[in-house]
Parts: sequence; C-alpha cells; structure tokens
Amino acid sequence: MPKNRSARVTTLEQEHRTMIRENFPSADSNRGPTRREMLRRVAAGGLAAAGGAWLAGPAGAEAGPATAGKSDGLKKLGWILGCQHYTFRRYPLYEAAPMMAKLGFSVVEGCFFLPLDKEQPGLIVNETLSSEKRSELKDRLRSLGLTMANFYGDVGADEAKNRQVFEFAKMMGAATVVAEPPPAAFGMLDEMTAEFGIDLAVHNHPKSPQSQYWHPKNVLEVCHGRSSRIGACCDTGHWVRSGLDPVECLKMMEGRIKTFHLKDVADWGVPEARDVPLGQGKAKYADVLAELRRQGFRGVLSVEYEHDSENLEAEVAECLAFVTRWADENA
Repeated sequence: MPKNRSARVTTLEQEHRTMIRENFPSADSNRGPTRREMLRRVAAGGLAAAGGAWLAGPAGAEAGPATAGKSDGLKKLGWILGCQHYTFRRYPLYEAAPMMAKLGFSVVEGCFFLPLDKEQPGLIVNETLSSEKRSELKDRLRSLGLTMANFYGDVGADEAKNRQVFEFAKMMGAATVVAEPPPAAFGMLDEMTAEFGIDLAVHNHPKSPQSQYWHPKNVLEVCHGRSSRIGACCDTGHWVRSGLDPVECLKMMEGRIKTFHLKDVADWGVPEARDVPLGQGKAKYADVLAELRRQGFRGVLSVEYEHDSENLEAEVAECLAFVTRWADENA
C-alpha cells in the first residue's frame, strides 16, 4: 500500500475512520435459506422496492429512511449503524448498496460468498477481486456515502489464505474482520491482527454440531490469553435461537465485544425461528441496547435480517427506526 495513500482519502472516509478509531480504541489509525446454506451458492433475483414511507414508533416518534441511522443519540453513544449484505442477499452488492444508503445506513458489512455485480458475473465480494475491482467497489460505496468498516471473511487454518483476506479487508478500509476460525488458528491470527491493524470478531451461529461458537463461553475460550484485537461479533438472534438470554450473554462477553449483528427472532430456542423487526421478538431488544449502553460499547452495529420478506426494505427500516429512536430517547 503506498505510503502517501492518506493524502488521497476523502472527507467521508476520514470521518468514518475517525468514528471507528473512537469506537475501537485498539484500532490502528492507518489501517429464507440460512447463511450456512448460502456458503456454497450465490442467491440472485428480484424484488420490487418496498415503499420508503416514514415509520412511526409505538410512542409516536418518527424516523424516516433519510434520517434513520444518523441521530444525535447514536452519535452520543458512539454507535454506527451498518447492514450485513446477507440481509439483501438476493441482490449483488452493487444493487443492494443503494438500498442500504437510501434506508440511512453508513456502513456495509461485506460478505465473502455474495456476488458483486449482475453485470460482471462471477465476481464475488472477497479477496479474489483484483486491485482494480477493489478500487471500483470502494469508490462505488463511497459515492453512496457508505464504507465497508466490517468484512465477514472466510478465515481458517491456512495462513496464506488468511493473509489474503486481511489484505482485502485493509484495502477496503475495514476495521474488523468477522469470522469463525478454528480454535487452533488463533495464535497465528492474533499476530496477523497486530500486523494489519485490524480486529478479529468471532461470530456465533445457532446451536448445532457444526456451530462451535454458539455459546459465549466457547468464544471466550479462544479469546483467553489473546490481545485486545481478538473479540466477538455478537449475534443476539442466534443466541435466542439457541435458547440463551441475550442480555446475560452480553454480560459474559463484556470487554470482548468488537461488533454486533442486530437481530430479533419470533421464537425462543428454535434454531429455525424467523427474523422479525427489532423489538417485536424474543430478544428483549430494549434491554439489549441498554446493556450495550451500560458497557459503554462504541462501534458498528449491523442489521442482519435473515427473513427474506416481501416487505424487506420496510422491515429493515423498522429495525433502524427502533435503534435510532431508542438511542435518541436513552443516550
């Protein structure tokens, strides 16, 4: 990476980098189907855009797509609202990103198995993109007022492959790689986070024989003895699907929370429970946000809405409105 790169960084990128530095004190300033089913196939299709109507909260407060995700309350708390590309997985990122921007997100969490552009078949949002395509992607996001502060990457035991993932994340300007690496890889990954100045956040899926990090204690085990750059991407919906209390889980993870997947689900202890807008399910979302505030968490909170709803944009907008309204009322 050229040493004079910072001279070419746009105002937008500088602002987001400043916010990320504040929210991640350890960060270096220079730097439908389930997801598991999607790992081996790319979803594509069409959806008529849901209406951009203003959403009124239970107490009559309003938050519209133009303002949701950008409020004094969020700024005071140090919360940056992002969107996981998996939410809009039926669309390549170049189609999904304008939807995210319209809704009011400022951050996109890239996803390593989803497509980049319907006009460029075969290109996936990951380390296989050429330098030219990486720059094209970064410029496209910047033009929409978005940055890729988080990247959900395919991180495993192969050091060379992991290095490519971190190089891609760094070029995209990411502060955090979200992943589910094998326990034996964490010594190598701890060194890599220091080298690249990028945090690693361990993600939890619902309880299953294949999900090694479904319980917070399992995440804490791989964090033990590691630097502060190793932590968690807490997915509250998956905790509820696993029959766990998300507030108690957050208390267990205090001090290791790097980033967050905002998710509420309809049923407790049901791995296949469908997503619902925040505050309408079993995750006790007002209490979840209150616990994050108590801990003084500052960083990226990404909506990941897994229900492939006919009213997807409207339901995602409800999620933004819930967090924005809560922040404005409780910051």
